Amino acid sequence: MDKSDTSQMRASDVAEAIVLLTRIPLRLKETRGVAGAWAWPLAGLVVGLIGAVVGTVGLWLGFGSGLAAGFALAAMIAATGAMHEDGLADCADGFWGGYTAERRLEIMKDSRIGTYGVLALVVSVLLRWAALEALFQNGYVLGPLLAVGVVSRVPMVAVMGLLGSARKGGLAGSLGRPEQDQIMLAAIAAGVVALLFAGFAAIPLAILAFGCTWGVMALAKARIGGQTGDVLGAAQQIGEIAMLATLVALWA
Repeated sequence: MDKSDTSQMRASDVAEAIVLLTRIPLRLKETRGVAGAWAWPLAGLVVGLIGAVVGTVGLWLGFGSGLAAGFALAAMIAATGAMHEDGLADCADGFWGGYTAERRLEIMKDSRIGTYGVLALVVSVLLRWAALEALFQNGYVLGPLLAVGVVSRVPMVAVMGLLGSARKGGLAGSLGRPEQDQIMLAAIAAGVVALLFAGFAAIPLAILAFGCTWGVMALAKARIGGQTGDVLGAAQQIGEIAMLATLVALWA
């Protein structure tokens, strides 16, 4: 692929990102792979909007902040097909269930879930639900879900672009790796959306995105020698939890 093509932003990249990162069926006229990775955070915008609509309807129906937050979270998980949750569970099982990189990668590829994976999912869901409940209770629905939805997906692009694949024929092997201009475009796109919907709270969210990227990269490199699709999903989940918790501290 021509390098000049990777620095271009196309409307079709957004549709491709939605198809790749959600279960929303769209017709694609063209695909560019990681050349359109800048748009991955915008798929998170769609997921966050779905959660915000469901949460708003729940509050309007009088469900209360707890139930509304639960339905909003369930809607977002359904919209992505639990793709990122699956990555978090696989990483938890593999990173702490094996003694060598090869064994860890083997565990991560196994479709069965172990104790570490179950615990990681339970903690992830509980923390996100608790954060959303606190935000909803204080009247924050649309802003947090949209801002966190986009910014939490920037580490996915960054980790994939900056860290080599842990296994041959993995996600990076089939799609390639985003170049630095794609990482920058993803960060800029997410930053603009976050500023619009979270104001100056976008600054700590950006800092968390950087920290999440660095932390996940360091852990993945130490445990399995690189990144996989599961690592990208785990990066999104860790970022989402940290960002929601930060907004609770700032707003709730």
